[in-house]
Amino acid sequence: MSDDGRKDLDRAYEGLERETPDRVSRAIRWLRSPGSRWIRLPLGLLLIAGGVFGFLPILGFEFIPIGLLLVAQDIPFLQGPVGRLTLWLERKWVALRQRWHDRRR
Repeated sequence: MSDDGRKDLDRAYEGLERETPDRVSRAIRWLRSPGSRWIRLPLGLLLIAGGVFGFLPILGFEFIPIGLLLVAQDIPFLQGPVGRLTLWLERKWVALRQRWHDRRR
């Protein structure tokens, strides 16, 4: 099961890298590298904590899934659910972007 979760998470990260600008893709790849673990975990936890206070002007609820994505890289039981959620969100984003593009034609 953990191997499937890792595959889902890897596919989710690959999709994010495709959908984001080059600069963001490089940051994602760097954060995924094994040497970045000591930055990835605290940053993920900070983003989750910031997302909890998403009602404040500077913080946003969108920090929660981003933080979970970072934390899931190192916590096996989160990899499957977070990977599947990210893949689902990516599919919805691509479909929405396509509808906007088709509407402007």
